[in-house]
Amino acid sequence: MDQAGPNFFSGPYIDRRAEAREEATWLDAALADPATLYMVGKGTTQLVRTQPEPRIEFLTPEHPLVREARPEELVLLGWFRGVRCVLIQLEGDRAVSVPEGASFEELRPLSPVLRGDEAGLLAYARALAIWRARQRFCGVCGRATVPERAGHVIRCTNEVCQHEFFPRLDPAIIVLVTDGERALLGRQATWPARRYSTIAGFVEPGESLEDAVAREVEEETSVKVTGVRYHSSQPWPFPSSIMIGFHATAEPGSPVRVTGELEAASWFTREDIESGAALVPPSHAISYRLIAAWLKGAR
Repeated sequence: MDQAGPNFFSGPYIDRRAEAREEATWLDAALADPATLYMVGKGTTQLVRTQPEPRIEFLTPEHPLVREARPEELVLLGWFRGVRCVLIQLEGDRAVSVPEGASFEELRPLSPVLRGDEAGLLAYARALAIWRARQRFCGVCGRATVPERAGHVIRCTNEVCQHEFFPRLDPAIIVLVTDGERALLGRQATWPARRYSTIAGFVEPGESLEDAVAREVEEETSVKVTGVRYHSSQPWPFPSSIMIGFHATAEPGSPVRVTGELEAASWFTREDIESGAALVPPSHAISYRLIAAWLKGAR
């Protein structure tokens, strides 16, 4: 059930070359390079081609969308498959002409069928787009802001303020709790029938990751955990999270009492999961990897 390699949306899919963002001539260099690839975002949607298989619709420098793009709409993402890659981020309500067969689509429903490296690139671009859209005005003085450093920094235009804003992520823990032979899984009311997943929640200010694991599990299921162990992490741009995955243990026979966001929660054996009594999340989710790692453990 488990697979090797990094979690979906992560891994070495791009060479970010952050030092290139500091070059004042980065945009001139990108526009002068005929090999530069451009991907296009509009609001939270991104330009893709869905047939015969989903893939990013990269544009070349001669395309009208590239020639007409304003400097403030361009973001240097890095080098993808060895080639410079620039994001053109458009307003969500802007009407544009796109290549035949391509369309603006949301990333989430396409994620399971995209190539891993392209899914990672789209997730990266989507997270930056959402951050930029939310930072149009200074949170200190309220003045309009402008992008700098190849689109990775936003600065207040007020000469007295000039506060700089950097991309931010919302850290969230996600944990598979076991008591040795059983795993604690919960479900939300909106999920498909029999779909269960691991326990998750956002980290609060002044809280360690381990403390957040213990608090979230107890808040949602009343189960107390110990032995919190880090597993892996996953970018999750819906809208701007980093999922930090753990395994934890609970006392055998710990009773479950659902509170908070969950419709139900219960203990499941490996046989319950493997038989389909509890349907696990899609394979591109870190929750799947957490469950899969436990299923492969010693019986």
